[in-house]
Amino acid sequence: MKKTYLLLLPICILILTACSVRKADDKKLRDIEFTVIDKDDVPEEFMAQIEEAKEGQVKLSYGDKGYLYIARGYGQKETSGYSVEVHKCYETENEIHIETGLLGPGKEEKILKKKTCPYVVIKTEYTDKQIEFD
Repeated sequence: MKKTYLLLLPICILILTACSVRKADDKKLRDIEFTVIDKDDVPEEFMAQIEEAKEGQVKLSYGDKGYLYIARGYGQKETSGYSVEVHKCYETENEIHIETGLLGPGKEEKILKKKTCPYVVIKTEYTDKQIEFD
């Protein structure tokens, strides 16, 4: 029985150590300046990827000419009036974090009974860091 505990102790220490290292990497270094862009300004190749994926959850990024484009969508909706809002975009040591939310139709908005696929695309300076969608 003691041998089992002796084997479990190093495993527990490794797991706890890994968790604490991960927390340090998540520390926000800075907010990232970005622009929400119109679909006409999205690079053609990236737009094709978005169009292909937009009926499902969209979590895509694309680098082009010194810029990073990030797209986030929430899949197909049964009516019009939905939009996607960017709450935060910031950098940690190893990642870019983007936090978005789906906004439903406003109370005064005229809602059409047609399927839509709301998404947002932002443009920022290029980085090769991994994108984390929060």
